[in-house]
Amino acid sequence: MEALSFKVEVFEGPLELLLHLLKKNKVSIYDIPIEKITAQYMEYLEQMQSFDMEVSSEFLIMASELLYIKSKMLLPRHEEEEEDPRKNLADRLAAYERMKQTAGFLKEHEGDGRFYFFKEPDKIPQAAPDYSDQAFDVEQLIAALSDVLIKTQRKAPPPKTSFVGIGGHEQVSSSYCTSHIKGKLLGKGKVPFKQVFAGLDSKPKIVVSFLILLEMIRLNLVMAEMKGKEIYLTQIKDGEITNEF
Repeated sequence: MEALSFKVEVFEGPLELLLHLLKKNKVSIYDIPIEKITAQYMEYLEQMQSFDMEVSSEFLIMASELLYIKSKMLLPRHEEEEEDPRKNLADRLAAYERMKQTAGFLKEHEGDGRFYFFKEPDKIPQAAPDYSDQAFDVEQLIAALSDVLIKTQRKAPPPKTSFVGIGGHEQVSSSYCTSHIKGKLLGKGKVPFKQVFAGLDSKPKIVVSFLILLEMIRLNLVMAEMKGKEIYLTQIKDGEITNEF
């Protein structure tokens, strides 16, 4: 047998050495000439030892496996024998070759993106919605207020205290009315106009609340919109009312 010159190459493991021998002999993984490959494999191990190179246990285990397969191949095979003794080794060699090809491809292309630089997207602040052009009819608001006042007068009989001091006036706190409106609108979405005044038990409170509501609309704190025959109010943002009523 012609001696092979390995130049004492260093292989990562026994599977890599076997692939090298198969390519050198130009034979298929699934048709390994086991006797020839085993002889060349053992020759390589002897060269490693002659150069005082450490032979790892993996190479020695593979050597014993090749010798076992060789002995199995020398024995007469029965027709009912199911599997080629080389099949398990061939499958491992094929999987290892695929892994090596993948690793080679990744190594070849590892620098492809080296000179590509990506800029993180800028955080563009979202402009606050502009409700300055919101359109509503003041006359419709006043008409809705009149309806609220009429219904309030029907539902709420005059309190006994109204007969005390006939010429007196009820004192209404604008902060109370402001809090009442905010409580009706905060986090509620679109609220019907009449619902905002629910719970106000006197005409002065309703009137003051209406004036405060108009100021809120002017300051873009509240949006009024007409849908069909109903007016809906929506709190756009929070804010303080400085005017006293």
